Amino acid sequence: MYHFVSGYTSKLAGTERGITEPTATFSTLFGAPFFPLNPSVYATMLGKKLKETGANVFLVNTGWCGGAAGEVDRMKLKYTRAMVSAALAGELDKVEYTVDPVFRVNIPKSCPGVPDEILDPANLWPSREKYMASAKKLAALFEKNFSTKFPDMPENIAGAGPKA
Repeated sequence: MYHFVSGYTSKLAGTERGITEPTATFSTLFGAPFFPLNPSVYATMLGKKLKETGANVFLVNTGWCGGAAGEVDRMKLKYTRAMVSAALAGELDKVEYTVDPVFRVNIPKSCPGVPDEILDPANLWPSREKYMASAKKLAALFEKNFSTKFPDMPENIAGAGPKA
């Protein structure tokens, strides 16, 4: 619910005028102009549907892996496909997870068709220290965005985000 409300993405060079390097941006609900009610209404609706159906939600990294954009490669499409296929087939329901210390999301320790070391983004960086510095910087952007745009969001949603 937190990530749905946040609507995090990145503007990329070549996709928008004036953008020369990737820029973090937040688009409430990934399309706020089309949602007339308070974002908390939609987040709560999503949470209710997830609870009713028992559906799992997965965030899949399709972006840069192992360092700053432009310095490293994007996630290989074959790995993205394998992750999505595993999620849809329920295979990720059967694996162990670890928790990312900054983003506080569960990271699978294994996924069919994907090398284990790719699943934890910190493993791809030159050092864990560089990953943590970058992760904390991004987490601070999440925190600022959320506290500015959604000061009255229910705590069960507001409290689920990253911690810088």
